[in-house]
Amino acid sequence: MSEDNQIDGRLDFKYESSWEELLENERFNRELCNDILQPYILKQRWYGGKASALKYLEIIDSFPIEDQNDRFYGVVLEVNFQEAFVQNYFLPIAFITDQSVVGDKIIARLRLNGQEGFLVDALLLESFRKQIFLKILEGEKYRYKEIAYRRGRSNTIAGYESSRLMGVEQSNTSIVYNETCILKIFRRVYVDENPDYEISKYLTMKGFFKNTPKYLGSITLKFSDKNVITLGLMQELVPNKGDAWEYFTHYLKGVFKELSDQKPKLETLRPVKYLEQLAVTDVSSAILAWCPLGFFEDVSNLAMRTAQMHIGLGQERINTAFTPQPFGNDYSVWLKNRLIYQFENRINLVENNLHKLDGLQLELANEFLSNKKVIRKQLLDFDEDKLKSERLRIHGDYHLGQVLVHERDFYIIDFEGEPESTIRDRKVKQPPIKDVAGMFRSFNYAIYATIFNNHEEYDYELNELFEIAEVLYGNIVGVFLRTYIQEVQQANLNIGYIKEIEFLLQYCLLEKAVYELGYELNARPRWAIIPFKGISNILNQQKYE
Repeated sequence: MSEDNQIDGRLDFKYESSWEELLENERFNRELCNDILQPYILKQRWYGGKASALKYLEIIDSFPIEDQNDRFYGVVLEVNFQEAFVQNYFLPIAFITDQSVVGDKIIARLRLNGQEGFLVDALLLESFRKQIFLKILEGEKYRYKEIAYRRGRSNTIAGYESSRLMGVEQSNTSIVYNETCILKIFRRVYVDENPDYEISKYLTMKGFFKNTPKYLGSITLKFSDKNVITLGLMQELVPNKGDAWEYFTHYLKGVFKELSDQKPKLETLRPVKYLEQLAVTDVSSAILAWCPLGFFEDVSNLAMRTAQMHIGLGQERINTAFTPQPFGNDYSVWLKNRLIYQFENRINLVENNLHKLDGLQLELANEFLSNKKVIRKQLLDFDEDKLKSERLRIHGDYHLGQVLVHERDFYIIDFEGEPESTIRDRKVKQPPIKDVAGMFRSFNYAIYATIFNNHEEYDYELNELFEIAEVLYGNIVGVFLRTYIQEVQQANLNIGYIKEIEFLLQYCLLEKAVYELGYELNARPRWAIIPFKGISNILNQQKYE
C-alpha cells in the first residue's frame, strides 16, 4: 500500500467514480479486497478465521440494497487461507459523509469524484436497518434479481418504530426492531440454507413448538440456479432475564455456598446409579437440604422443553429434509470417519500443549493420552444393526447458553449447529439423544466451573468437591432423563428402549467431551480441565457398570 493511501495514519482512497458506480470500478474492487477489507475483518469479532493465515480475499457476489432515498451494497466475500480452505462472509457497506454517525467505526476514508466521505458497515446506520426491515414486511414485492425478502405467515408487525444493534457482536450481528422482534444478520455464510433458518421456520410453521422464537421472515441470496445463501433471519424477541448458563451457574454458586455452610458428612451424600432415572420427588432429603427442590423442578422443565423440541422435529412425513430416518451403514461410516479424524486432532493438540499444563490438569491430560486406545475403540464401537430408533434433525449444538430463561420457563434458540462442522454435516440427521448429551455436558461444565472459580470460598478439599459434584450431577442427569424419556415416549417418538438410549447417551457424552477439548485448548486453555475431568469420569463410570 502506498503512502498516498494514508492520511493521519488512516486508510484513504480516491476514485473517479460515484457511489452508485463504485462497485463497477476494477481498481476499487481490487483495493477493497487487498488493502481495505483485509486489515478490517481481522479486527471484527464475527470473523472466525483468526487462528488461520489469510491468503487473499475475493468478492464472489455483490448487489445493491436500495430505496428511493439511499443505496447500499451487500458484499459476499470469499476468504482464502494459506491452509487451503475458504470461508464466506457477508458485509453490507455504505458511504457516508458525516463521521459522527458512526464515531471511529469506519472501514476507510473515500474520495469519490472529489467528495470526501467514509466507507462503513451499513448495519451501523438506522437508515439501512429501517430499509431492510420494511422490505421484509413487504415480502416478495422487493425482490431484486437474486435477493429475496420474505415475510413469515406469523408476522403480525405493522410497521417500523425503532431499531438498535443488540449487545456485543459475536459470530453474527443482531438487530432489535420495535423491541418486539430480532433480525439476525449472518456474517459467516454458506452456499446453502442456514440450519437456523430452516429449523426455526419448520418449528414455527409445522412443528408447532412454542418454546422457541417464532419465525417472522428472512433475507436470502440466490447464488446460483440450485444454491441459496441465507443472509438474515427474523424472529420474535423473547422477553428474558438472560440464558440458562447464567441462570444455573448463579443458582449453583448459592447451592455450593449453602453446602459449605451446612458442611454435611460426605458419606450421607450417596451417588445415584449411573444414568438412573429419577422423579423430582426421588431426590434425597440429604441433597435437598442444601440444593432446593426448585432447582430440580427447573431441570425437569428444561427436559420437557427439550423433549417437545424433538417431538416437533420428529413428526414430519413429507418434507425429506425433516423426515426421521433409521440408522444405516452410510451414517456409521460418516460418523466414525468424522469422529476419528476429530479424535486424532485432539490427541495432537493435547501432546503439543502438555508443556503448558501443570498440576491436576497435567495429570488428567496424561490420563487422557494413556486411554487413547480405549477411547478410539469406543468411538469405533458403533453398530447400527443393534439400533432400532430413528435419527432426526436436531439442534446440534445444544447447551445452557442456547436457552433463554423467562419466568422459570425455557426458550431454545440458535439452531446453526456445531461451529466446527461443515454446513452439510450440520444437516445430517442424528440421534436426538445427542442433544441430551450436549445438555448433560453443559450441566457438568456449570458444576465444575462453579467449583474451579470459587473453591477457595468452600470449606472442602478439591477432591471432596469433586465427589459432591458427581453426586449432584448424577441427580441432575436422573431427573432430566426421567422427564425427557416419559415425554418423548408418550408422543411416540422412537428413541429406542432403555439399553439403546443408554448406549447412545454414553457414546454421545464421550463424543461431546472430546469435541470440547479442542475448543478449550484453542480458546481458553485454563478451562480444558473440565472436558479432561469429564472424559475421566465417563471412562471410570463405565468401568463400574
